Amino acid sequence: MGLGLMMDVHVRREITVALRLRGVEVLTAQDDGSGRLRDPALLDRARELGRALFSQDSDLLAEATARQRAGTHFAGLIYAPQLAITVGQAVRDLELIAKVYDPADIADRVEFLPLR
Repeated sequence: MGLGLMMDVHVRREITVALRLRGVEVLTAQDDGSGRLRDPALLDRARELGRALFSQDSDLLAEATARQRAGTHFAGLIYAPQLAITVGQAVRDLELIAKVYDPADIADRVEFLPLR
């Protein structure tokens, strides 16, 4: 089945374009109209859409961790520190996750990039 991705507002456009060219189902927060949502609401929106959220924002990482501790469900977060990954690495890793994972594989989890 695969996994649909939602991109946080600060994700580079090159990543989104490259993933779409590789057949990955990607929705940006801007395209969805949720670009101005605060982090908790953005995670809620991604869950409503059944998409894992990709972000490079450490505040979203903190929100996902708080949800894990509280037992609050979310669709999953894929996190990569901005200076720890290249555009090419992000595209390769996100493509792999999107094509191999099902939504249940990442629900309520945080996956860190780059993959090892």
